[in-house]
Amino acid sequence: MHKHNNPTSSPWEILGDMGFLETLIQITCVGVILSEFAVAVVRFPYPIALPNCSDMCGNMEIPYPFGLRKGCYLDHNFFVNCTNSSEPFIPKHTIVKNISLHGQIDTLMDIAFDCYKKGAMVDSKKPSLHSPLNFTVSSTQNKFVVVGCDTYANLNGYQQNERFTTGCRSVCESTRFMVNGSCTGVGCCEVDIPKGLKNVTMKSHSSQNHTIVENFNPCGYAFISKQDTFDFSIDSLRTLRDQQMMPMVLDWAIGNETCNDVENKSNYICGDNSSCQNSEDGSGYRCKCKDGYDGNPYLPNGCQDINECENRNNCNHLGQECINKPGKFTCVCTKGYHLDQSAGVCVASQSSLQVKLLVGVGISFIVMLVFSSWLYLMVKQRKLIKLRQRFFEQNGGLILQQKLSKPENSTATAKIFTTEELKKATNNYDETLIIGRGGFATVYKGLLPNNRIVAIKKSKTVDESQIEQFINEVVVLSQINHRNVVKLLGCCLETQVPLLVYEFIPNGTLFEYIHHKNKASIVSWEIRLSIAAETAEALSYLHFAASPPIIHRDVKSSNILLDSTHTAKVSDFGASRLVPRDQTQLATMMQGTLGYLDPEFMQTSQLTEKSDVYSFGVVLVELLTGEKALSFDKPEEERSLAIRFLSYLKDNRLFEILEKHIAKEGKAEQLKEVANLAKRCLRLKGEDRPTMKEVATELEGLRKMEMHSWINVDSNSEEAKFLLEETSDSYKYNASNKSTNVYDSVRDHVIFDLDDGR
Repeated sequence: MHKHNNPTSSPWEILGDMGFLETLIQITCVGVILSEFAVAVVRFPYPIALPNCSDMCGNMEIPYPFGLRKGCYLDHNFFVNCTNSSEPFIPKHTIVKNISLHGQIDTLMDIAFDCYKKGAMVDSKKPSLHSPLNFTVSSTQNKFVVVGCDTYANLNGYQQNERFTTGCRSVCESTRFMVNGSCTGVGCCEVDIPKGLKNVTMKSHSSQNHTIVENFNPCGYAFISKQDTFDFSIDSLRTLRDQQMMPMVLDWAIGNETCNDVENKSNYICGDNSSCQNSEDGSGYRCKCKDGYDGNPYLPNGCQDINECENRNNCNHLGQECINKPGKFTCVCTKGYHLDQSAGVCVASQSSLQVKLLVGVGISFIVMLVFSSWLYLMVKQRKLIKLRQRFFEQNGGLILQQKLSKPENSTATAKIFTTEELKKATNNYDETLIIGRGGFATVYKGLLPNNRIVAIKKSKTVDESQIEQFINEVVVLSQINHRNVVKLLGCCLETQVPLLVYEFIPNGTLFEYIHHKNKASIVSWEIRLSIAAETAEALSYLHFAASPPIIHRDVKSSNILLDSTHTAKVSDFGASRLVPRDQTQLATMMQGTLGYLDPEFMQTSQLTEKSDVYSFGVVLVELLTGEKALSFDKPEEERSLAIRFLSYLKDNRLFEILEKHIAKEGKAEQLKEVANLAKRCLRLKGEDRPTMKEVATELEGLRKMEMHSWINVDSNSEEAKFLLEETSDSYKYNASNKSTNVYDSVRDHVIFDLDDGR
């Protein structure tokens, strides 16, 4: 039997996206690639250089008999000078590009040319190549090529010490009959190289000094070129001079004796498991690995056995087993099979047929099981797609798409996210990414494909009767672009309960900063006053600039977020309601947070913007006292912070309830002003409370007083009063013009619920 030497995302639920089938395919492909790579590694572990000798010059392999230093090459003819690894060369400065153990060297040789201008020669080159002993120009790999329209050229050299000359001529008066890619005589001609040619010289000549063709062919060229590397074109008549060198191939051999002469001599270098072959191009010989062996035949250990059994094409018939032997392999019948002499193949014995039958039945069962599983998963996948579509329609997806496509909503930025996008953003809702958890929703931190960090709110329940209202609020909210309001980026409607996507605010809630001991001292009175003013400005905007107006309904310190510069961001609009233009009050079910709820709303169920004013008053008291709105660890009469604060204020004991470092930092008059403002916000009757616009105006004035620390409130009260009045007037003027000048681009806005302020 003959031998052959042939070199050779985020997790999804299985029922969610069929990912396990894709994974099986990927694993199979990777396994095939790795197995092929392993075979390649085993097949070619053979050394190519002598022990302790380098076999690389730059990126080029240097096999023995060639070498880079003394003791690593056969003789001086095979020395490779690697001083410049990008252009190594052998003796007589022959550049080396590649060395093959089959007896060839890829090299470069200059192009011969003669150039004329107005009939006079202006430049010429007559290159020559003097290669080492037994290095000849390959007759099978090269051609001698002449290019030009007034050109003939000679190739001179020696064949076994006899002089030899060949060449060809190309004459044409125009490029009319030239064919790109064809070197058949018009503009280009070529001749074969004889065997054993060495020490060559080339020269290009002109009959008429290119006077007739100078306008398109001022030069004639001649060169030896490796076959299939030069592609003639009309442009070659002008551009060849810039190329300067052409690739060519040299044949090499060992010594100047034949195999018969040298095989029994001490200088014979063919190693084990190799054979000797006489050089076809002249004297000398080459070594070649025998069939079934591979490696460098010039090394003393010679060629190594190839394990043909690693080739899957060998002994691949049913019942055959491959056994490797030195230089060959044998196919034998495996257990349960015997050789059929007449057919020359292995056939199964009777007992083996029974085993095969059982195996066949088992395989058939497995195939049916896999197919049934695949079919089941396909059905489940289709059901899942239909379910997502039903949720999308049930949650108002078609209504939202229709509203977003209307011209009046052309500026809307709400995006409808898919379930896959949000699962990937949250790593399938990894619990380590939870940044807030409330009674009605959980908030996750997510990362979108554009590297934007977002907060994704996953609600627990939904009121199906309010779907159209929900869609209207999403459209309106997505257009709100206020620096102190958390931005709604979009929603996902493919789940049973819609998911909302908000901008991510990194620094947590105001509640954390004023009620946690480690953070409370960080938030100075100046920062607290700024937070209060910014929150009031946001609520004023929702009440008076949004169209239709928006009542938040759940204003509290845990729904005020802080960014890295402690800028306030009002969030969690899950309890908010749009107010129709023709109504100032809404009858609605009780909703909000104990400690912040408007007492009047609790009695009448009539929702007005003054309900937000009351809740904001509680936040002001939190900022002043550092205490929680409701403390169950205190006596029942002291649990409500608002009631206790008003009691202290009534008894002129304000500074007893203020947080210690706030009482020290803040100016007494300023603290009193803020306390009185909070008192007005906490009045029992809504009509007696100021509007959020008035609250924002006063806080902005007090904030400016804080910024202009040169004002002495006690001694210069008239100037302070003037500054407050000036600020108030300026604010009123701006607020009255917001609806026409500033907020035109944010009409019809609303904001939704976010329990934990994200």
